[in-house]
Amino acid sequence: MFSILKKEINTFFASPIGYLVIAVFLLLNGLFLWLFKGDFNVLDNGFADLSTFFLLAPWILIFLVPAVTMRSFADEKKQGTLELLLTKPISHLNIVLGKYLGAFVLIIFALIPTLLYVFTISKLGNPEGNLDMGSVMGSYFGLLFLIAAYTAIGVFASSLSDNQIVAFIVAVFICFFFYFGFEGLSNYNLFGDAFYIEKLGMESHFKSMSRGVLDSRDIIYFLSITALFIVLTKLNIKRANQ
Repeated sequence: MFSILKKEINTFFASPIGYLVIAVFLLLNGLFLWLFKGDFNVLDNGFADLSTFFLLAPWILIFLVPAVTMRSFADEKKQGTLELLLTKPISHLNIVLGKYLGAFVLIIFALIPTLLYVFTISKLGNPEGNLDMGSVMGSYFGLLFLIAAYTAIGVFASSLSDNQIVAFIVAVFICFFFYFGFEGLSNYNLFGDAFYIEKLGMESHFKSMSRGVLDSRDIIYFLSITALFIVLTKLNIKRANQ
């Protein structure tokens, strides 16, 4: 597993992909938070908080994470190297985890520089340091779990096809549905109690963690979604080897 993880990270940073992903994530966030006029602009907000960043980041990640994961298995299938990889003395689960962790680590590298936003907002506060660190830390933990779930979905989508574009589109759709779809359905009250329908979506649990309270139900939810798609990916890979 660790050899695959190392190979994935080396592949990302041996080509422009890794640097491009980090640059795009930081550029988009920087433009919306500091330059573009609008609801996301921190300076126009008048409050020393990062709520706009944590509102914007999940939507950027919906596209960014699938862009990273789309090549995970699709590229192996296209080049015909997946069969060779499956002959190695390593379990299917470890292969999936190696691919998964490689993409996950890359996205975390993209997230780390945003900690500079915390320092900047803290300095801009009046008085200096007037920043709700509990909410900020909870939101960052929420982003970590959200990235974990998005990455698992992206790797699963990549295992469905040998076409990276198809894998990207499928991953974006599933991520979007799990993040916003259930809340959208809850507005129509089609399946009974809207509260429980909304709780099936990621947005509700992410917002809950963003309040600075790490509820075990939110953590279990994200871990369950992540584990589900990792298992589904393993089953897809196993079926491809038959």
